[in-house]
Amino acid sequence: MTSKRPEAIAAIAGTMRSSVSRRRLLQAAGIGGAAMVAAACGAGGDDAEATGPASAAAAEDMSDTDMTMNWSNWPLYIDVNEDTGERPTLEAFQAETGIAVTYTEDVNDNNEFYAKVRTQLEQGQDIGRDLVVLTDWMAALWIQNGFAQTLDKAIMPNSGNIIPRLQSVAFDPNRDYTLPWQSGFGGLGYNIAAYQSATGNDTLTTVDQLFDPALKGRVTVLSEMRDTMGVLIASQGNDPSNFTDDQFSQAIELLTQQVDSGQIRQVTGNDYIAAMESGDVIAVIGWSGDVIALGEDFNFELPETGGTLWTDNMLIPALAQHKKNAELVMNYYYDPTVAAEVAAYVNYICPVEGAQAAMETIDPELAASEFIFPSQATLDQTYVFMELTPEQNEQYEREFQKAIGN
Repeated sequence: MTSKRPEAIAAIAGTMRSSVSRRRLLQAAGIGGAAMVAAACGAGGDDAEATGPASAAAAEDMSDTDMTMNWSNWPLYIDVNEDTGERPTLEAFQAETGIAVTYTEDVNDNNEFYAKVRTQLEQGQDIGRDLVVLTDWMAALWIQNGFAQTLDKAIMPNSGNIIPRLQSVAFDPNRDYTLPWQSGFGGLGYNIAAYQSATGNDTLTTVDQLFDPALKGRVTVLSEMRDTMGVLIASQGNDPSNFTDDQFSQAIELLTQQVDSGQIRQVTGNDYIAAMESGDVIAVIGWSGDVIALGEDFNFELPETGGTLWTDNMLIPALAQHKKNAELVMNYYYDPTVAAEVAAYVNYICPVEGAQAAMETIDPELAASEFIFPSQATLDQTYVFMELTPEQNEQYEREFQKAIGN
């Protein structure tokens, strides 16, 4: 975005958390129910094209007469002024454009969120959201089923600022439907002092250490199958980006053993952050930005055998009534300075070209962070989970749900 922004934006650096030691957050979302195997039915592969019944549907866009929009995102995924509770970049966008944004942190788990809106989507109804943020594989499912609207790039000149690595993906080769919000790593997180006290080890870098009996009942893993299983598959010397049914089953056996033994306390979405903050949980298979945001008492490591790499994407649902307003939001957050301001708070991989240079003026230490602007060496320690056929997705989700007791 080349137009001037309010002075409030320029002052954001002073209100944001500018060092990791001050990044201590409380989980906002309540504990969700068990993840549903929603993607198993009617889901296409990760590279499927939009063919669903809603693919041709389009709502009348009310943006020019109704200066509002509704945005659903994951918890702890945008910058917040901890003194006032306001979201500085979002407040600045509203002041600049006059568009009132209702921002809701109600995406706790991809399957769980999809289950809440699936019936409306399949019946060709507006789900009451103009912008949602979904992980690659779930975004692929929405596109394949015709649940996403094509973006008008003329309204979004900043969309050209997407980093080269994310410009084309199998499920949306030309980024006709999506723009990345943030990327991140799946790996090992832990409370440093509690982990050292319980185990006598300094750092947690392997899955074997995660399953140390000294941590029994104080471990959680993610309900996102691809992240938990990706870490476990890699820990057994196999490739999460290219594995066999037998290799998946081998990792499922390991997961089942750890759940049945009581080693794993809970399988959750973003809820694990609250359990780490309270001290109920010491160690997790979790997401990089979440753990880093907890502060200097916690640490995140990519496992020695490799972690997962994923991207969450902004997408406009079919029949959303404020499409243009949503596109203006997407364009705004692809301004490098705005993107850097968000990244400085959430500590996830920033998808916007030029944001690293902008970060230098906000926090030079974060500009060098491997978890926000990773080098190729760091990316080489991770895997993107294998693209699945609908049949594979159904099979693997079913096995995963059985292993975690659902």
